[in-house]
Amino acid sequence: MRYNFDEIIERRGTASVKHDALNDIFGCDDVIPMWVADMDFAVPPCVCETLRRRVEHSIYGYTFLSPRWKPAIINWVKRRYSWSVSEEEIGFVGGIVPALAFAIECFTKPGDGVLIQPPVYHPYDHVTRDHGRMVVTNPLKLVNGTYSIDFEDFERKAKECKMFLLCHPHNPGGRVWSREELLRMAEICNANNVLIISDEIHCDMLLKGYSHTPFATVSDSAAQNSITLMAASKTFNIAGLKSSYHIIPNPELRHRYCEYLRINELDFAPLFSTEAVAAAYEEGEEWLTQMLEYVEKNIDYVQEFIKENMPKLSMIRPQASYLIFIDARGLGLSHDELIDFFVKRAKVGMNDGAMFGEGGEGFMRMNIGCPLSVVEKAMRQIKVAYDKL
Repeated sequence: MRYNFDEIIERRGTASVKHDALNDIFGCDDVIPMWVADMDFAVPPCVCETLRRRVEHSIYGYTFLSPRWKPAIINWVKRRYSWSVSEEEIGFVGGIVPALAFAIECFTKPGDGVLIQPPVYHPYDHVTRDHGRMVVTNPLKLVNGTYSIDFEDFERKAKECKMFLLCHPHNPGGRVWSREELLRMAEICNANNVLIISDEIHCDMLLKGYSHTPFATVSDSAAQNSITLMAASKTFNIAGLKSSYHIIPNPELRHRYCEYLRINELDFAPLFSTEAVAAAYEEGEEWLTQMLEYVEKNIDYVQEFIKENMPKLSMIRPQASYLIFIDARGLGLSHDELIDFFVKRAKVGMNDGAMFGEGGEGFMRMNIGCPLSVVEKAMRQIKVAYDKL
C-alpha cells in the first residue's frame, strides 16, 4: 500500500513536547515546530493495530518482554546489517539517553574522562557532567560540507579517557561513519582501554547511497570492547513508548551492565513498548522505505530552496535521518540575533546549533520529518525574514 505522509495530523493538546512546549522553549506558540527529533507522520498501521488489540484486552497488569521482541530484533539487524546476534546479547533499556547515563554510572567513576565529538547530540555533554565525570572533546572538522574526524587529536584525547560516546550516525550532522573510520576509532580505544558506547539510534534512517556498519561488526576487538544502543523509536516514530535496547557481545560487560540495571530495577519494559517494536520490525519495512523516500524529497526541496533564494545560508546534507544542520554563519549575526531572526522574524522553531557544543555556533538544526506543505511554509517564512534582513 501507499502511505500518506502529506496528511496534517493535529498534535497540539496531546502533551506533545514538540508542539505543546513551544511557549516554554521559544517564548511564543506561533512558530512552526521543527525542533524535537520526532516526526509528524502517523506510525505504521501494523503498530497501531498491535497496540489496539492489546488495549482492547482491557487488563494492563504486570508483564514481561513480548516473546516476539528479541526474535524481531535479531531478524532486523541480520536482514539490514548482516549482523548476527543472539538473544542473550540483547537487553531492554528505557531510552538511549538513560542508557548512556547508566553506562557512565556502571563503567566509570567520578572524575574519569568521557570522550565526545562536538558538535554532537547535547545530552552527551550534560549527562557526563551531571554524573561528575570530565567531558573531553574531540571536535569534528567540517570539510567541504561534511564532518570528518581529527584522528591525531582523537588519539591524544583517548589517553585521558575511560569511555567514548560515539554518535553513529552522527546527530546533528547526519554523517554515516565508514568502516575504516570505525575501525580506526576501535583500534585507538582498544589500545587505551577506552570503552565505546555506540549510539546507533538513527541507523535505520539511511538515505539514498549510504549504508550503515554497526560498530561491533568492524572487528572482534570492537565487538568485545563496546556496547551498542539501538531503538525503533526514531525509525517508526514511537519515542513515547520507551523502546530502546542494548546489544553487548562481551559476556563480562553484558553481565556488569545487566546487573546494574537489575539491581536498580531498570530492566522492566513498559507494557506496550516491546509489542510495538516487534510489530514495526516484522511488518513495517515498506512503511520505512516510503517514509525515507518522502524525507529525501523534503531534503531536496530545502537544499534547492536555499540555493536559489538565500545564498548566505547553506546546509549540511544528511546521509541519514530527517535532521538538517543549516549553516547560517553567512548572515553575520550574533548568537542572540540569530535566534531572534528565526524565532521572532521567521517564526520557525529550530534547535540552536550552539547547544550541540563546539562547532555548532551559527548553525540551526531543522527537523523536516513532517508533511512537505509544512516544510514549504517554513521555508517561505524564512525567505521573507531573510529578504527583510
